[in-house]
Amino acid sequence: MNERSTSWIAIAALFTAALALALAVVATVRVSDDEPAGAAEADMGHGAAGEHGAPALTEGVPDATATRGGGVLEPRIENGVWVYELQTRPVRWEILLGTKVTAYTYNGTVPGPEIRVPYGQRVRFLVKNDLPDPTTVHWHGIAVPNAMDGVPGVTQDPIEPGETFTYEFDAIPAGRDSKGGTFLYHSHFEEDRQVGLGLAGAFVIEEPNPVRYDVERTIMISEWALDTATGETRPPMEMEGSLPNFFTLNGKSFPATETIEAKRGDRVLLRLVGAGQFEHPMHLHGTDFRIVAKDGHPAEQPPAADVVQVAPGERYDVAFTATEPGKWVFHCHIGHHLTNDGDDPGGLILVVDVVG
Repeated sequence: MNERSTSWIAIAALFTAALALALAVVATVRVSDDEPAGAAEADMGHGAAGEHGAPALTEGVPDATATRGGGVLEPRIENGVWVYELQTRPVRWEILLGTKVTAYTYNGTVPGPEIRVPYGQRVRFLVKNDLPDPTTVHWHGIAVPNAMDGVPGVTQDPIEPGETFTYEFDAIPAGRDSKGGTFLYHSHFEEDRQVGLGLAGAFVIEEPNPVRYDVERTIMISEWALDTATGETRPPMEMEGSLPNFFTLNGKSFPATETIEAKRGDRVLLRLVGAGQFEHPMHLHGTDFRIVAKDGHPAEQPPAADVVQVAPGERYDVAFTATEPGKWVFHCHIGHHLTNDGDDPGGLILVVDVVG
């Protein structure tokens, strides 16, 4: 074979390879465009980013009747099983005097009601969906049967609007070294949207022989993207038009946050829950604290700190003794998170009032 023929063969081979690559790219694009069902299953119910960043519908959404969220939900007992009813529904929730967001809620409050059960207790949740969208519930950090894990397209079909789904399991932490601690429950359908709009609550499994504290609080940390001119509420995201401009502890922005009252010498436990989409370095004035547990796992040698970085989904149990009288603040150490739509002080601040 002469040199000229060899060159033409090489050129033809390169052309064939380029054509095959182009056809593969086209096929990939067509599969992405034409297979929404498969894509939804692979993405656990997530849709297009544009839809997720859209504001929550406000037409016909009622004002919340409750003023505080996170209260302990009492069960009814049926043959030894603790039975709870959770209803997902949108409400207009006041995070600050005169400022309301459109929130997705469990039982009409932000955060959802706190579930507190003894270690190993059999529980049943009847979840009625009155949102305009499908939803599921994931029991974060709890050793549930696979069918109860709440992942759409993987372990269950989404709960459609108007439908009810029953979850049942024993309240046991997923960690083998844990006999209790701080956990949470939240939506796993379009999680960036539904959790961003408030659909989360605390789940506390009480240890068989717990350490007793004089004061105990669960603190759910969240963010909001609110257009104060139009009243539109968007799920907070790191994208233009959805960046958070309000920040809440248990559904309230400072100065509407709860004041924690303690007496000098009281032992205080704060259960911190990253219930939103952003990280928050939480700092306590006046004393340090011990990190006694993380994600339901007890610390064998609790480290001392005065700042703890709480990421989305993380839980930290921090304990301290109220030794110094006065009004001490507990707050995020990111300055923007201490504002209400740019005005400060606001956002992620609460006061620990220690009386002598």
